[in-house]
Amino acid sequence: MRSFHPSYILEVLIQLLPFLWVTVAMVIGTVFFGGAVGILLAAAKVRKGRITRLLANIYIYITRCIPSVIMLFIVYYGLPELLLGFGIDINHVGKGFFVITTFSILFAANMAEVFRSAYEAVDKGQKEAAASIGMTSWQTFYRILLPQCTVVALPNFANALVNLMKEGSLAYTIGLIDIMGKGQLLIGMNHGSYALETYLALTILYWVLTFVVEKSFGVLEKHLSKGKKALSQA
Repeated sequence: MRSFHPSYILEVLIQLLPFLWVTVAMVIGTVFFGGAVGILLAAAKVRKGRITRLLANIYIYITRCIPSVIMLFIVYYGLPELLLGFGIDINHVGKGFFVITTFSILFAANMAEVFRSAYEAVDKGQKEAAASIGMTSWQTFYRILLPQCTVVALPNFANALVNLMKEGSLAYTIGLIDIMGKGQLLIGMNHGSYALETYLALTILYWVLTFVVEKSFGVLEKHLSKGKKALSQA
């Protein structure tokens, strides 16, 4: 058996870094589109309409029961066939489109619950107080509810973001060359040699990304919580 070479880890890291932007771009795109859909789903759940609430619940239940890798294959192989029936050909579209679409679908379901729980955590009496002084529904939401919802949602949002980064490593299964995809290529080029060193290099990169996300959200949560603490001490 070939001996372990720690020095190769650094060599692999250097080769993986140029593909880090692909992983980051995938995460940003998913957060943008998945977050937007998650807001709509959360709004449907907190409103009184039975049909919209039922549809939102069905969407969330179905998507949360499907493993990420299966959803990725369904979207990658099924969406082009579905759209082709309407005369739309997306077979030439890059693999990143399918990755972002897949994880946006899954991320939206998680975000819907995060946003809903954060919204319902705010005391409803504050909305009544805002209405009593003549504030509109939009002013009440923007000035009073949104800041408090943000503080409540941040920890769960950060956890969902970390999980998204880890699950996003499955993108290599359809041929997307991000850091995980590049790592698999390196292992293949070496005929299976240095696999341990390559996976350790990937571990380091994902650890750094997770560390940056958690610390950034921790600082943001601490900053936004100052106003809430000051209000509670008043």
